[in-house]
Amino acid sequence: MSARLLLLTDRTLLPPGRTLDDVLRAAAAGGLTRVVLRETDLPDDERQEIADAARSAGLDVIAAHRPVLRSVGLHVPAGASPAVRATRWGRSCHSRADVARAASDGAWWATLSPYTWTESKPGHGPPLPEGAFTGYSIPTYALGGVTPDNAEQARKAGAYGVAVMGAVMRSEDPGAVVAALLQAVTP
Repeated sequence: MSARLLLLTDRTLLPPGRTLDDVLRAAAAGGLTRVVLRETDLPDDERQEIADAARSAGLDVIAAHRPVLRSVGLHVPAGASPAVRATRWGRSCHSRADVARAASDGAWWATLSPYTWTESKPGHGPPLPEGAFTGYSIPTYALGGVTPDNAEQARKAGAYGVAVMGAVMRSEDPGAVVAALLQAVTP
């Protein structure tokens, strides 16, 4: 993985009048290169339409839970392995042991959460202790409560990069938030 910023989608967080396509295009204009397409409640054909639109905006798409055509990878839930053969895949993790297990299972990356308290998943936590993001053999992204104000600290704490959902999905200016996040995490 070379991207230091992953955006996870969640259309339920969008401000009224904004579409997921609007956010993805603004995020791409802000410098985003890679998006994790969640929207797992949608049928496959609708997820494919979103993935195609994201690619047309210049984004590489990682599909969450189940594949979409022409995605660059698959991101699976904690403890799961890809149900289909995936060349590049990552896993959601919640502990050091989870990340170590993901690496030994062949994952190419992991998200580790929660980095801090998060509006998107109230009650999810507590935040991981200092040092939780260091010493992994695969790129590990801090997830949960990441904002432009704390993204640099996540990198300094050892995270390869950050994975963000709410800070971008809820924003009135997703492109500006993405640009600020990139500035914070780019070495």
